[in-house]
Amino acid sequence: MAVIGGGPAGVVLGLLLARAGIAVRVIEKHGDFNRDFRGDTVHASTIRLLDELGLGERFRALPQSRLDDFSLPMPDGSRLLLGDFSRLRPPYDYVAMVPQWDLLDLLVTAAKAEPSFSISMGLEATDVIVENGVVSGVHLRPYRRGGDGDDVAAVEELRADVVIACDGRDSVLRAAAGLVPKAFDVPFDTWWFRLPKEPGDADSALVPAFSDHDVVLSFPRPDYHQVAYFAPKGSDAALRAAGVQSFRDRIARSRPDFADRVDTIGSMDDVHVLDVWMDRLRRWWRPGLLCIGDAAHAMSPAGGVGINLAVQDAVATATILAPALRRGRSGDALGVTLAAVQQRRMPPAVLVQAAQRVLHRVVFERAFSGALRDGPPLLPVLLARWVPPVRGLYARGIAFGPLPEHAPSWARR
Repeated sequence: MAVIGGGPAGVVLGLLLARAGIAVRVIEKHGDFNRDFRGDTVHASTIRLLDELGLGERFRALPQSRLDDFSLPMPDGSRLLLGDFSRLRPPYDYVAMVPQWDLLDLLVTAAKAEPSFSISMGLEATDVIVENGVVSGVHLRPYRRGGDGDDVAAVEELRADVVIACDGRDSVLRAAAGLVPKAFDVPFDTWWFRLPKEPGDADSALVPAFSDHDVVLSFPRPDYHQVAYFAPKGSDAALRAAGVQSFRDRIARSRPDFADRVDTIGSMDDVHVLDVWMDRLRRWWRPGLLCIGDAAHAMSPAGGVGINLAVQDAVATATILAPALRRGRSGDALGVTLAAVQQRRMPPAVLVQAAQRVLHRVVFERAFSGALRDGPPLLPVLLARWVPPVRGLYARGIAFGPLPEHAPSWARR
């Protein structure tokens, strides 16, 4: 088995397959996992999975903060509790904020304890190998940042019974295999940066801030705030041309409690833009190849559920695929098995993306037009305020998502 992409989905899949006794090699193009502003939310369904894998104690020892609720700001300065995680059953009643490199190091360490697991860092897959219409492997070469390796020849042909593309929303393998996604309009991009954390700062609530046409969301981390600024798509050039002081002023207007520290944004080089897009493959597979996670369905950051959904894809893939591989199936014979993964995981991807598109319309588009200055949409306000169980439903949707998966029995420790 070849798993291309060493993010959460790829490493979880490699670990599960190795625990099934299947030889699996994970390929990660970067030399390490230490990169800022990756998705760092670990949802309750993933925490439960780690417990089932016998990794819960090690996970809880990692430096982390926790989100206990999700609230919306009201025009009178109060907060409306929209998602109340305390209504969920402990110990899965929160979302953890953990540096992704720490989570990946934990998972890789556990996987390396399995004799059939290996991981290669600093290699990228450039193309698929196709024989008689079946993907039978990939071409690999050393990775060079910024495309500097475009003239570097492939150094290895990695052969595999199945290739799993976990290489993200700009998946090279997806394109090489001729799988074309359907794209959806997204009205915004996101700019990420850090601000210092001061004593007394809230550290367990997720509350967006709306001011004029700006949207700011901060995630409390143990030592700092990870902050996201949202603006209409294509605004990056104008924001940078306006300069860092203009950007600081935008943040201070939306979050007056950050006004005393926005000067720590030294220049616009400290602000990292994410070109947001959303798409979904109509077909996730072809003989010998399966796409999961963002390679199959690139998610909007709205709701912060992309990693959770990708990990659940990985669990379902291992659960469905491992028995077929142990029976010796390969090539065309695995087509039905690969299709079964898509059949199971397509509905939650469709549902989450539909919910995100609603959020785009009723929150972000209204915020950019200034309509949210008078408060959030009336219906969710009324439901959350007068039907308390709805707050638990909102919380469960964030913490677990649709169709959360459990670790297969043979992977549990």
